[in-house]
Amino acid sequence: MAIVGLTGGIGSGKSTVVRMFGDLGIHWVDADDVARDVVEPGTPALKAIAEHFGAEILTGDGALDRARLRTIVFDAPEERAWLEALLHPIIREELIRQLKPDNDTQAYVLLVSPLLFETDQHQLVDRAVVVDVPVDVQIERTMARDTNSREQVERIIAAQMPREQRLAKADAIIDNNRPIDDVERQVRDLHKRILVDLV
Repeated sequence: MAIVGLTGGIGSGKSTVVRMFGDLGIHWVDADDVARDVVEPGTPALKAIAEHFGAEILTGDGALDRARLRTIVFDAPEERAWLEALLHPIIREELIRQLKPDNDTQAYVLLVSPLLFETDQHQLVDRAVVVDVPVDVQIERTMARDTNSREQVERIIAAQMPREQRLAKADAIIDNNRPIDDVERQVRDLHKRILVDLV
């Protein structure tokens, strides 16, 4: 079964687009969901994070304090590198497991990942689709969704691959700065194209 990567910067609307593929019967695995699952209370990864950063990285109920961790790693590149070295192999292993669904008859599955090109996850996919919007739209959508400050959103965008570079690596692009029915049309057309290519 072919694996198609779906990526895009923060606030580009990957979740909206992947649900459209889901409506066409396509199974997907979201790397963000897997990244959350591997640091649930009781996991070896969370234990290692707490040992490294201290118990204050945990909430009162023993879960990972994501906001606190995000602040630490964005301010300290060496801490970010340590965290990525711990988590990326664990996430990759779980992604590979979930990308082989039982009894799935579709020609392809989707790997949804904001860091598809920044990590080695791009090695798992046969082609890459980029969901794209202008940077100012990314900022506005993310501020509205996450109630983050503009400065915080701009720092997150700066830590991701530049838009032009991401687009240059794409095998296909979904323009998500269009009316929703046009985005749905783009998804349907791309789905048909992928099926033809895989035959």
